[in-house]
Amino acid sequence: MHPKRWLQYFLFLSIIGSLIVGALLVLMISILYPSLPSLEALTDYHPKLPLRIFDTDGELIGEFGQERRAFVPIEQTPQVMKDAILAIEDRRFYTHNGIDTTGIVRAIRNNLTGRGHEGASTITMQVAKNFFSGPDAPRNIWTKIKEAMLAIKIENAISKDKILELYLNQIYLGERAYGFAAASKTYFNKELRQINLAEAALLAGLPKAPSKYDPFIHPDYAVKRQHEVLRDMRRYGLISAHAFEQAMHTPLKFQSAKLVQPLGSEYVAEIVRATLYQRYGEKIYSSGLKVTTTIRKQHQIAANAAVIQGVINFELRHGFRGPEKVLSLPSPKISPAEGAELLREFVTYNQFVPALVTKVEPDLLTVVTKRGEVLALQDKALLLVKNHILPKKPGPTTVAPGAVIRVYHHAEGWMVVQLPEVESAFMALNPETGEVNALVGGFNFHRNKYNHVTQGRRQPGSSFKPFIYSAALDKGYTPASVFEDAPISFSSEQTGSGNAWEPHNYDEKYAGPMRLREALAQSKNTISIRLMSAIGARYAQDYLRRFGFNPKDHPPYLSTALGAGSTSVWQMAAAYATFANSGYRVHPYLIEKIVDSRGKVLQAVQPGKHVSETRVIDQRNAFIMTTMLQDVVRNGTARAALSLRRPDIAGKTGTTNDQYDAWFAGYHPKEVAIAWMGYDSPRNLGRGETGGRAALPIWIKYMQETLKGMPVYQYKVPEGIVQLKVDAYTGAQVGEDDPGIYEYFYEEFLPQSQPENLPGLFDPEDQHKEEDEHEPSFLERLMGEHTSGNEDKKLPVNPAAKLLAPN
Repeated sequence: MHPKRWLQYFLFLSIIGSLIVGALLVLMISILYPSLPSLEALTDYHPKLPLRIFDTDGELIGEFGQERRAFVPIEQTPQVMKDAILAIEDRRFYTHNGIDTTGIVRAIRNNLTGRGHEGASTITMQVAKNFFSGPDAPRNIWTKIKEAMLAIKIENAISKDKILELYLNQIYLGERAYGFAAASKTYFNKELRQINLAEAALLAGLPKAPSKYDPFIHPDYAVKRQHEVLRDMRRYGLISAHAFEQAMHTPLKFQSAKLVQPLGSEYVAEIVRATLYQRYGEKIYSSGLKVTTTIRKQHQIAANAAVIQGVINFELRHGFRGPEKVLSLPSPKISPAEGAELLREFVTYNQFVPALVTKVEPDLLTVVTKRGEVLALQDKALLLVKNHILPKKPGPTTVAPGAVIRVYHHAEGWMVVQLPEVESAFMALNPETGEVNALVGGFNFHRNKYNHVTQGRRQPGSSFKPFIYSAALDKGYTPASVFEDAPISFSSEQTGSGNAWEPHNYDEKYAGPMRLREALAQSKNTISIRLMSAIGARYAQDYLRRFGFNPKDHPPYLSTALGAGSTSVWQMAAAYATFANSGYRVHPYLIEKIVDSRGKVLQAVQPGKHVSETRVIDQRNAFIMTTMLQDVVRNGTARAALSLRRPDIAGKTGTTNDQYDAWFAGYHPKEVAIAWMGYDSPRNLGRGETGGRAALPIWIKYMQETLKGMPVYQYKVPEGIVQLKVDAYTGAQVGEDDPGIYEYFYEEFLPQSQPENLPGLFDPEDQHKEEDEHEPSFLERLMGEHTSGNEDKKLPVNPAAKLLAPN
């Protein structure tokens, strides 16, 4: 056949074929287009946003939800981020109609010629895929045709900027991060507006294969992909040659936001999560609520550092318990990478980093950490294990090659530590508002989720005595009232329990007659019992309501004066705030504001809502108690706090029976803080582990940071108080020329000119009776064997042998 005829024949067939294909496409479009889904999901976009929790400085301290996501409008997206995405994903985005025919031709050509395997999917088509196909949809020709048709429909319905905005916020980028704002926070711990060109290029390379290019798992692949993005940006004129070279050599620092959160903030986040879940249910995990807490970043950091240091010091005092595990080393000389691999199963808690001992020499320990660092430890770094290196008799606590231990980096360098068995908790609040400034519920949330601040119910020991003394002030007693510091003994017949009770002072020393001010400073147990008996146990129990204590937790027994009831760190902080703010009751709170995903405020704290409108104790009472608690610091059981060099601090140590719990409760007029230490299953903390030794140092370290630069507060003497000179031994008023000390008194409760009769061991028949037909007798108050207005309901009886509470 003539070539010309062949050409005509070929053209004819091409035309016919094109018409057939066109007809089929028109038919297919007419059939499929009406069945395309509604674009309501795009036009009324409501992304699944997690619950996000922030401190007062706007720092993220907690996030709850299946997807990490933070919606950012297109106007607030950095241009460098948009340019990086368009360069690598769809550079003709603003010129095509949803389908890039030029890109399709190029992709076909390159795939056929072997220049590379590439797709021709546009950003609009990816939006269609993300919203309507889903990850489980079959990737066949029909799905792609449907997505292409959807892309055209999308382009006709919404603007280009809106399409790009949807893409920026919806695309999956690995590590549960959806959208570039979430990815920026996940991989760099930065807000999207803060990223540089190098970081933007890395993020732009993730959509192709988030798992393959995950910088935490495959940093080499991620950087290789980043370079590809930068080259495309330079090729298409989106960046200058100088910017390209600078970005290619900019070091990338990958850091998870989770890893750099202030230690211990997880306890705060969990309180908020549980509170919101009770109120809103499951939708909190996807509705994008933003919660601003009262937590102050620097205070929280100080609290965590104080608790960790307190725990480290406690462990140093009690010695090394032995390696966590002993591993068999593959060779005498292992590489850092091999050492890190052997430690894969060990979790890092509060920067207590797992380390593998590789070499042991006298006074020198060589270890490889889980991070692959080689450390040579000596001198102070070995305080915990110095007696377990090359011991004469090897045993289970010996530190030898293959031993797994812990190391911690502090201000002076690395040191050997161990995961503690003991727990500690700390809380600080503003007594003027009730705002919780810092909260640490335990050593580490991921190791022990039990919140010792809010959930723990422990005996407060002598840290509870100030509330009994406060009750006594309103009964007419004064700081100058004198009581006898002498042994008390109750026989088994008197207690009626079969056990004798001999409450004693912690140091087993007795000073005879003593003023109440001095008795509180020295934490004299026998005087607290006598004072409780003098004012009436039922009266004292009722008085405790003023501070927010539940009377059921503090029965009207004499042992309650020694802190034998039960309370929490949260309650103690609220109660001490009443002294700090001159008599107002405080209801601590953590949630400052709740905002929905659209910025609407759902809840905001009203100023003053969490502090009582009127005083619950007399202003004079709060003032005098503060002066007495200042004396606890000046010359009492909390003298270590003098290191702060602040005359405006006050507080009380507390150690419970058998030294199960150690407390320090103290305050400045602008901040109340409570420190606690103990075991989850109560047991003796060890010899000498009092509140002054175990808990007070935590409080001091915290206050060193938070009171720094704050001027000394000048307390004003309230109206209705007079200051008189009294005899230091009898408490009786003396002349100005006589030896003595100055003391504060209510105007209506002035001292007598003669010494008071010293209260001794009272006979049950001589006890002061309240105007209450159910007021218990002495023995009943002692043992709790009485009814309270309900004859068939007896209060529980405390074993007499367990009623003691040293300082």
